[in-house]
Amino acid sequence: MIKLLVILSIVSTSIYGGITDFKTIEKANKAYEAKEYGKSAALLEGIKKSNATHELHYNLGNTYYKKGYYEKAIEEYKEAKGVNEASRQFNLGNSYFKNGDLDKSIESFKKSLKLKDDPDTRNNLEVAKKEKKKKKKEQQKKDQKKKDDKKNKDQKDKKKDQKKDDKKQNKKDQNKKDKKQNDKKKDDKKKKDKKDGKKKDDKKKKEGEKKKSDSKKEKKPKDKKGDKDSAQSKAQKKKSKEEKLKEQELKRLMKKMQKGKTPTMMYQMGNNKKPRKDDDVKPW
Repeated sequence: MIKLLVILSIVSTSIYGGITDFKTIEKANKAYEAKEYGKSAALLEGIKKSNATHELHYNLGNTYYKKGYYEKAIEEYKEAKGVNEASRQFNLGNSYFKNGDLDKSIESFKKSLKLKDDPDTRNNLEVAKKEKKKKKKEQQKKDQKKKDDKKNKDQKDKKKDQKKDDKKQNKKDQNKKDKKQNDKKKDDKKKKDKKDGKKKDDKKKKEGEKKKSDSKKEKKPKDKKGDKDSAQSKAQKKKSKEEKLKEQELKRLMKKMQKGKTPTMMYQMGNNKKPRKDDDVKPW
């Protein structure tokens, strides 16, 4: 428990100055008891330059502690060496505790207990130790949470990266598939073009053969005419042969008739005249 230390005898520079400082300290003490800690601190700070005693620093430390200015309270308590050391360490322990420095708070309480075995100091020491354990657990939880968050983040990043890699791989596979399909289409097109080209060539070949065939057909009548002329020529040759036979027969008969002295009457047909049906009939 922190109490304002009241200085009962301050005589350092002059009687006037000492009496003035005493009255100021008294006013500061009354302000402190009235919980007007700001006013108390202002009064004490006013005489700090002229009367900066250990007791004044101690009183300022108490005032700042009550005001909630724990860092300033610690500074003043550190300068208050020479007052009751057990009380000073006790108040330092409380100020460190309020300021969140539990290790220094525990250290100050232990120093105070070595000087004076006080139940309030023991109680505050246990509270500080429990708070330290609590803070430690909370810190461990925070550290574990950070660790878990980092782990989760790493897993998420890993999944994200894996997803990106899978997407890239899928895209790569799809490109390969598309390329394969395009190559297949090109090959099919080439085969089709080749097949169509072959069909065209076959068609051209057939058309050429057809043209040749048609050409032969067109020439065939001429061949028929030629055959006809050939047949006529053969007939003429045959006829000429018959005529020769006839002439030979006629000569033979003439000779025979001359030998027998038989009158003969004969008609010789001109070459330009058409033969009669009975030309082959003998006149005798």
